[in-house]
Amino acid sequence: MLNIDLHCHSTVSDGLLTPTQLVEHAAARGVDVLALTDHDDVGGLVEARRAAEEKNITFINGVEISVNWRSQTLHIVGLGINPEYPPLAEGLAAIRSGRTERARNIAAQLDKSGIYGSLEGAYTYTGAGGLIGRTHFARFLVERGYAKDVKSVFKRYLVKGKPGYAPHQWASLSDAMGWICGSGGRAVIAHPARYKLSKSALDELLLEFRDLGGSAIEVITASHTPEQSLLFARHAQRLGLLASRGSDFHGPGESYFDLGRMPELPAGCTPVWHDWNGMI
Repeated sequence: MLNIDLHCHSTVSDGLLTPTQLVEHAAARGVDVLALTDHDDVGGLVEARRAAEEKNITFINGVEISVNWRSQTLHIVGLGINPEYPPLAEGLAAIRSGRTERARNIAAQLDKSGIYGSLEGAYTYTGAGGLIGRTHFARFLVERGYAKDVKSVFKRYLVKGKPGYAPHQWASLSDAMGWICGSGGRAVIAHPARYKLSKSALDELLLEFRDLGGSAIEVITASHTPEQSLLFARHAQRLGLLASRGSDFHGPGESYFDLGRMPELPAGCTPVWHDWNGMI
């Protein structure tokens, strides 16, 4: 069976490895098919594809788009996208601009808690493109000793109700779906168990996602327990959606799953790659 990983991040967003290093890491772990899905940015795809060709890895263009749905922030992965599709490129540029504003707001919230210099500190962890996210603040706070690891920082400082939380308006679900599908890609709901939704709200989200052209649910991912993976496999089967598999790898020491080191999809799932015969 092919080793397929369809969710990971490079230094173009909040990963620790450059696109080339990420592909080399994937090759060393036996990955056959890899999608780079940086947050709101496709700037690493050309480099990653070039490295993948050298390592005989099949490379899939990807992105992870930040979305607002009701009061929730969601992430929608696009697979097989055309990064040059103008509405997608323009939409991602607008989101990245908004990230700069959110970073200032996070820093202002941390200032109120007596944690100073966080904006400058977070930017020392960003890649050459300068896209900034909560993970960069988390790394700064770990460096300063406010928490033992990135996961702990999120729980104590960067989620709703905590000192460093700053609300933000991302893309709408319908816009993100339009960008992905319009570019020829497939839309996947990333790590759905992370969203704090009631059963009825989750059903409404999945139905709206499907009706907007959504293709798949990320069933196997780092933040899912085995029970949650089985639950979302059942949701996919019930709604006629495909199932995806991705490590959500950010870098050594920060990820629950290493690249390609994940369980297989549960029995009965139809993989999102089931008809990629010409690609893999």
